[in-house]
Amino acid sequence: MKKKLMMIFMGASLVLAACGGGEEANEGSESAGAGDPQKMFTQKCSSCHGDNLQGGVGPSLEKIGSQLSQEEIEKTIAEGKGAMPPRLLEGEDAAAVAEWLAAKK
Repeated sequence: MKKKLMMIFMGASLVLAACGGGEEANEGSESAGAGDPQKMFTQKCSSCHGDNLQGGVGPSLEKIGSQLSQEEIEKTIAEGKGAMPPRLLEGEDAAAVAEWLAAKK
C-alpha cells in the first residue's frame, strides 16, 4: 500500500512539475511573442477566434478593424466581453495585438 501511494505521489509530482511553477516560471514565456502581434494572437486568442481570424467559439475578427478602433479593441482585451476573459494580454502586448487587429478591414 505504501509503495502504491508513493508511486501516485511521484507521478503527481512529475505532472505538476511539467505544468510549471506559477508566475515566476511564466515570466520568461510572456515575452516569447513580444513584438510579434500575430504570434501573440496565435498563442492567446486563436483557440477561440480561429487561426485565420475566422471565428469559432469567439466571433470572427477578420474585419474587426472596420467595426472597432484600436482603443476599443484594447478595451475589450482589458475588460473582456461576454465569455471572453479579461487581460489575456496586457500592456504593450495588448496594444500591439489591438493595433494589428485594427488594421483588419
